[in-house]
Amino acid sequence: MTDHDTSWKKTFFLVWTGQAFSIIGSSAAQFALLWWLTLQTGSPLVLAMAGIAGFLPQALLGPIAGVWIDRLSRKTVMIAADFFIAGVSAILAVAFLAGTPEAWLIYLILFLRAIGSVFHAPAMQAAMPLLVPPSELVRTGGWGQFLSSGSLMLGPVLGTLLMTRFSVPAVLAIDILGAAIAALTLVAVKLPDPESDPNATPHLLRELREGLGEVLGNRALMAVTLPVLLTTLFYVPVSSLFPLMVNSHFGGSAWHASAVEFLFAGGMLVSSLILGVWGGLKNPFTMIALSLGVLGLALTGSGLLAPSGILAFAGLSFVMGMTGSFFGVPFFAFIQGAVPPERLGRVISLLTSLMSFAIPVGLFVAAPIAERTGIAAWFSISGVLIVLSAGLGYVMTRDLPPPTPAPQPNAQTETTPRTTSG
Repeated sequence: MTDHDTSWKKTFFLVWTGQAFSIIGSSAAQFALLWWLTLQTGSPLVLAMAGIAGFLPQALLGPIAGVWIDRLSRKTVMIAADFFIAGVSAILAVAFLAGTPEAWLIYLILFLRAIGSVFHAPAMQAAMPLLVPPSELVRTGGWGQFLSSGSLMLGPVLGTLLMTRFSVPAVLAIDILGAAIAALTLVAVKLPDPESDPNATPHLLRELREGLGEVLGNRALMAVTLPVLLTTLFYVPVSSLFPLMVNSHFGGSAWHASAVEFLFAGGMLVSSLILGVWGGLKNPFTMIALSLGVLGLALTGSGLLAPSGILAFAGLSFVMGMTGSFFGVPFFAFIQGAVPPERLGRVISLLTSLMSFAIPVGLFVAAPIAERTGIAAWFSISGVLIVLSAGLGYVMTRDLPPPTPAPQPNAQTETTPRTTSG
């Protein structure tokens, strides 16, 4: 291959290496804060409120953020978001050093950190189709998920170690350092942006309508989004209750909780590695439906475990982690290949916002039910609902032909065929 053929790969892995440091810090901080709230309150409602604080910004600001992502340099948006998150974590670290912060302050910090993610994640997703050849989107999505999952595995373990040896501010210091490394890595690379019309007048409502039109006008995108949206509604509230499941149902410690998080991320790591090498099924719609079904079955089984079954729960968490990559990577790769780059930021933000709107609804429903029925029962109920969502997704997409995305404008493509050395 020529240098041109491999240049995008170097940029891709350099960007994701920097992001890995940021994810390690963020996952360590997220775990430390949720575990701290678990020990302080032991309340599903408190953890649900923390979950709402973390997801509400996407629901409120996502569509508007998408417009600005498509207007501005996506590299600049990501750098600004990284530094914003680092600054917010620094404020919380000072609060912990000054004493024991109130729960409302934790909610506020989680809310502000999420604002940074509202801009960062869609900008990252929207930048990839202009860097990566269309035929490689699933593979590179798998490799990106591989680096992300490895970082998510280390985060909770690192958070637990720092909490037991030092304190929460030490965990937040790692979060700040990781965000700074990610931002500096982005400074060192060049990321392409879509061509824009210099004569076009910015208009928020018109640009929002254009993004909505891309979604509503694509039957396949609508059909595959609905089951993923329903799964988000049922699963995310349960995911916020994992620490409480470990603590209250299984009687586990922080190390047990971090081990569960470690194995969940390990499942994502293994499945993303498989995707990076294999590339996934030719029909991503089938792959998404199957993965959602397995997720629901694993969640149902988790809720049926006895209090002595923490090892089985850890194993099922590994399975649940594997399904995340097997439906998430092809889902976003399909979006990246089906939507023009100049509108991709809006579409990704819009779809993510729709899912985020579902999350507070799910949390408000899940928390009181979990208080009455118990955490384990709600795990099983959610699992059954996800299995039904997977069945709906299969029915809606079984007659759709496998997508064949056209090359995106400005995307870097390979000029020579791939060869295999033996």
